[in-house]
Formats: sequence, C-alpha cells, structure tokens
Amino acid sequence: MSSEQVEALVVGGGQAGLAMSEHLSECGVPHLVLERNRIAERWRTERWDSLVANGPAWHDRFPGLEFPDVAPGEFASKDQVAAYFEAYAEKIAAPVRTGVEVTSVRRHEGRPGFRAETSDGTVDARFVIAATGPFQRPVIPPIVSADAGPVQLHSSGYRNPEQLPEGAVLVVGAGSSGVQIAEELRRAGREVYLSVGPHDRPPRSYRDRDFCWWLGVLGKWDAETPPAGAEHVTIAVSGARGGHTVDFRALAGLGITLVGMTGAYADGKLSFATDLAKNIAAGDENYLALLDEADAYVARNGLDLPEEPSARELGPDPECVTDPVLELDLAAAGVTSIVWATGFAVDYSWLQVDAFDENGRPKHRRGVSVAPGVYFIGLPWLARRGSSFIWGVWHDAKFVADHVAIQRGYQNF
Repeated sequence: MSSEQVEALVVGGGQAGLAMSEHLSECGVPHLVLERNRIAERWRTERWDSLVANGPAWHDRFPGLEFPDVAPGEFASKDQVAAYFEAYAEKIAAPVRTGVEVTSVRRHEGRPGFRAETSDGTVDARFVIAATGPFQRPVIPPIVSADAGPVQLHSSGYRNPEQLPEGAVLVVGAGSSGVQIAEELRRAGREVYLSVGPHDRPPRSYRDRDFCWWLGVLGKWDAETPPAGAEHVTIAVSGARGGHTVDFRALAGLGITLVGMTGAYADGKLSFATDLAKNIAAGDENYLALLDEADAYVARNGLDLPEEPSARELGPDPECVTDPVLELDLAAAGVTSIVWATGFAVDYSWLQVDAFDENGRPKHRRGVSVAPGVYFIGLPWLARRGSSFIWGVWHDAKFVADHVAIQRGYQNF
C-alpha cells in the first residue's frame, strides 16, 4: 500500500468536498480529495428514482457552472445533479481519488498534522477537512420491532412503489422526503398513511417568485441560528412534478390518511399522538407568515408582482384531521410496509480527534473546529440557514479555505 503526504486532506467527494477543492485551489493550498465511492454517490444510489432537487436550477448550483440541460426555473433530477458534480470536478480539475475509504484519522504525536489510514494506504496531512455531509447514518426509531411483520426501510433505501410488497404503506415523517414519497405511493394506487410531525411549510412559489428567491430577499438564508425550539423542524417543500406547494389538505384529498406523530407499538397496534391538528395549524401559520412578509416586501419596494389572493385559501380541515386516527392495527389495516422518513445522524467514528461534544456533534465555529487543523463543511446551519444547500456550501467552503490558507501561512513563516 502507498504512503503519501499532502497539505490538506478533504474527506468526501460530494458537493461539500468539491466546493472545498475549488476554494483550496484558489488559495494555492495543495490538497487531495478522497471519496469512498463515486463523486456525488448519495445522489446516485441513496435517493428514490423520481427525486428532483428541491430548488430550481438557477438557485441550486455552484456560481461557476449552470446546469447544461435544465432550464433555470426547472428542477434537476438526481441523475442530472450527479452529472453536474462530475462535470464540475472536471471543470476545476479537482484532485479527487474515488474508491478510497478513509478508515481513521489521528493527530501526530510530537509533530504537526495528522495521519489518515485509508483503504489505499496512509496519507499524512497538515489539515483535515471533513466533507462527508449530514446524511451519514439513516435513523430509524426503535418503535416497531423488525419481526413485527411489515417490511421496514428508511427513505434512503426507498426507490419506487414497485419495490414494496402489495398493500398499504405507512410513511413516517412529513418533511420533503416523506411527503413526496407518500404522494408518489398514493398516485401509484397504494393506500397510504402519513405520520405528520412539526414542520415548516413554505410556498413553492408566491407572486411569481420561487420560495428560494423569497428567502433570499427577506434575509432568511442568512439566519445564523434556527429559531428557539426549531433546531430539528423539517421543511415540507417539493420540486416534484414541476414544483408545487406542499398542501396536507390536498394530500388528504388524494386519499392519504394523515395521522399524528408516531408513538408506541404493542400487540400489532401503532399509536399516534393527538398533535396532528396542532402540527397542521403550525405549518399553516409558518406558511401565512411568509406570505405576509412577502407582501410587505413588495409594498415596501414598489415591486410590480402579481397579487395572489388564492394562495391564502386553505380550505377546511379533512376528516382525518378533525377526527384523527389515534391507533392503527397494522395487520387489520393491511399495512405491509413502513417507510421511515426520519432523517439521518452524523458518523465521525473515523475522525479520532477531540472535536466533538458528548453527543458526537462537531464543535466548531463556521466550520473551524475546536481541534486545530480540523475543519467541517456541508453541515446544516454550519454558518447559516443556507449552509446545507448546494450554493450555501460553496460560500461556506470559501471561508474555511481562507482559514486554512491563513493557518498555513503561519506554519510556513
């Protein structure tokens, strides 16, 4: 096996790793990017078949390259996103080495830098940038035992309706993944139950502008910390079928049965919290508040944008909200599958440095770790609300690369 030395080692060859590579190159920092699979692998193999980006192509991209085959207002498919990042790596001549897994990184004793053990030998580096992103370990709550009967899989393992056995499906989680999967299953003729927790529900578009534009001009992408109590609130937004506002009443109108947050399981029965109406109302409040801010912005700036009073017409709550299902006998209801759209946890077991809190979360400021020489990139709220978006990670990477270059200057003095 080989052994080599680099100034900076970037672990991960997705959007975060490529953004880091571009900015490190611009700062003149020699570096190597190691990716255990292929560039943008999660877009290729850890997403469902019909997935598209949640933001339009004019927004969800790096500044230096447009999508060659997607109109600015359209939503790129997962394969188009993967191809985009492959093209970007070629454009910037990123030193990416694929098929190489980093198994451990430890600090040198008695000298600067780190040693990385990989599947292709060792790499010594003065700086290490963890660019593996937030989607490392799928989380399935330990609620329904594996031998309970229904097939259970995480949303990252879901591909299409034909993958699941015949019968009804329970989708747990009403963020972007959960609502899109539930709708796809219902349109394929499945009976679907959707477990809805707290969520934000922005309009896909309003007054002829996409919500990504509204969040930009209203300064919301630049928020540095989430609102109190909303650190883990999901966002229900969709680019599917050309993009549309997520409307839980419309989902119920399709025949999806909405239920509250998933609770305990016993004797073949799954219980749900009594919070469904509350969660729907809170999502409505979030939605209407953004419309209010948008209207105020239009008036304040004298913009000629068409009024859209129909956007405020929410309609009555469906019966499944006013008279909610609080307990479901899975077998009696014909539920043969459960799709857990319940998010991910980070996994930095390979990064064996003192850079984490008691819960295993990185301790950092804008990606600069408390452990000198270690950096993080691609995490939600790394620096601001937009940090986990394609364009946001690009700007975060510039800050991190500048910091690496400054520290490198001190060490070379």
